Amino acid sequence: MDFILLDYVIFFVYIAVIVGAGLWVSQEEEGHEKDSADYFLASKALPFWAIGASLIASNISAEQFIGMSGSGFRVGLAIASYEWMAAVCLLVIAWFFLPIYLEKEIFTMPQFLEERYDHRVRTLLAVFWLLVYVFVNLTSVLYLGALAMGEIMGTPFWLGILFLASFATAYSIYGGLKAVAWTDVIQVFVLIGGGLLTLTTWFALDAYAESIGSNGPIAGLSGMLSDFSNRFNLILFEGELTYTNNKGVTKDAYQLLPGLGVIIGGLWVANLFYWGCNQYIIQRALAAKDLKEAQRGLAFAGYLKLLLPMVVVVPGIVAYALDPASINVADDAYPWLLGQYLGPGVRGLAFAALVAAIVSSLASMMNSTATIFTMDLYKTSSYGEDASEGNLVTMGRVVSFICIVIACLMAPQLAALDQVFQYIQEYTGFVSPGVLAVFMMGLFWKKSTPNAALASAVLSIPFSAGMKFLAPDVPFLRRMLIVFFLSVALIVVISLLEGKGKDHPRAVDISNVSMVGDPVYNVAAFGILGITAALYAMFW
Repeated sequence: MDFILLDYVIFFVYIAVIVGAGLWVSQEEEGHEKDSADYFLASKALPFWAIGASLIASNISAEQFIGMSGSGFRVGLAIASYEWMAAVCLLVIAWFFLPIYLEKEIFTMPQFLEERYDHRVRTLLAVFWLLVYVFVNLTSVLYLGALAMGEIMGTPFWLGILFLASFATAYSIYGGLKAVAWTDVIQVFVLIGGGLLTLTTWFALDAYAESIGSNGPIAGLSGMLSDFSNRFNLILFEGELTYTNNKGVTKDAYQLLPGLGVIIGGLWVANLFYWGCNQYIIQRALAAKDLKEAQRGLAFAGYLKLLLPMVVVVPGIVAYALDPASINVADDAYPWLLGQYLGPGVRGLAFAALVAAIVSSLASMMNSTATIFTMDLYKTSSYGEDASEGNLVTMGRVVSFICIVIACLMAPQLAALDQVFQYIQEYTGFVSPGVLAVFMMGLFWKKSTPNAALASAVLSIPFSAGMKFLAPDVPFLRRMLIVFFLSVALIVVISLLEGKGKDHPRAVDISNVSMVGDPVYNVAAFGILGITAALYAMFW
C-alpha cells in the first residue's frame, strides 16, 4: 500500500518515542550501578497494570496478528480458543503457581527446578528453553514481521528482518526488563488506543458490508455471521470444516482443533506451559512488588485476552469472505487487508501498532533468553560463579545480541510454511508436555525425584516425535495431552521406585505458602469465567 507523508511521520514518531522512553527509564540514579535484579527483574517494583500490559504486549506479536489471522482465514473463529482459554488459564496460574514462585524469590524457571530437584534438571531445561526461544519464537516473530513489512510497505525481506531486530535491540539490550516492561505499557496503548485493534477489523467489516449492499461494520459482522456461519463455530468436529493449504492439499480443520479437546484436552497443556512455566511470560510476574500486584496483573491480562479474537481472528475470517482467491498463503491475509482497505493517514498508525506488537515480543524474548543463559548457565558455571553484578549485566547484553543475530539468520527458513502459528504451537508442543509434567509434579507432589524429572524432560521429544510418526492422524493437541499423561505416569513410577514412597527432601511445602485471598482479584476472576462461558455458549 502507498504511504503518504503523514503515514511516515506517525510511524517514525512512534519509533522515536519507544526508543527514547526505553533509554530514559533505563537510567539509574547517580552512583548506582545496574545489578542483576535491576536488569533481569526491573528492580522487583512493577505494579499490576504494568505487569498486565507487559504480559499482553509480550504475548501479542506477529504470531497473533499475522499467524492467528492466517489460521482464522483457514479455520475460522475456532482458533480463538487459544485466546479465550488462555484468559481462564491465567487465573489458575495466578492462584496456584505464582504464590510458590514468589515465595521462592527466584529469577528464572530453571532456578526453581534446581531448588525443587537438582542442578541437572535446571541445566537441561535451561538449554531446552534457549533452543525454543531462539529457533522457534524469535525466528518466527522475525519472519512474520518481515513478511508483513514486505506486504504492506514493499520492504525487501532481509531489510525487514534487520529493521525489526535493530529496533528491538536499540533499547532492550541496554535497559533490560525495566526498559521492556515500561515501554510495553506504551506499546499496549499504541495497540489499543492507536488503532490496530480497531482500525483493521473496523475497515474490513465495513468493506464486507459494502460488498453485500449494506453499510457499516456492524452490518458487515451481521452479514458474515449469516453468510459464513460455519466459520464462527468454536467447537469443530471431524469433517465439519476443511480447507486447502498453499500447496493445494485439502486438510481437515479438526486436526488442528479437535472438537471438545480444545477446552478439556491438550490446549490446557499448551496454555499452562506457556503462561505458567515460560520464562519470557512469567518473568513479568516475578518482577511484581508483591503477590497481590502479581495476581491482579494476571487478571488484568486475562481481560485483555478476551478482546483479542475480535481483532486478530475476525480480520482473517473477513479476508476469506472478501476474496479468498487473492490469498494463497494464509499468513498473507492480515497484511493483505491492511494494504487493500486502510486509507491514507491511518496506514502509518496501523503499521506502527503492528510493529509495536512485533518489537515488544522480540525485546521480551531477547531479555528472557539472556536471563536464562546468564543466571542458569553462566552464573552457575566455574566461569561465572564469582562474577560481579556488573559482569552479569554485561553477559546478559552480549547474549541478547548473539541470540537476535542467530534468529535473523534462521528466519528465512520458515518461508515454505502456510500457517506459522500452527508451526509454533506444534513444535513447541514437542517439549511442553514433559516440561509441564516436571513443573506440575514438582509443585504439587512431594514424592517427585530429580531422576524422574530428567526422564520426563528428555523423553518428551521422543514421545511426541514417535506419536507423530506412528499415529499421524492424531491431532497434535490430543497428542500433547497423551504425552503429558505419559510424562506424569513416568514421573510417578520412577519416583516411587527410587524414593520408596517417601517425600523428597526438596519438596514444596504448600502449607507454608500464602495464597492471599485478594477480593479485587476474586471479583475479577469471576468476571473472566462468566464472560468466557457466555462466549462459548454463543458460538458453540
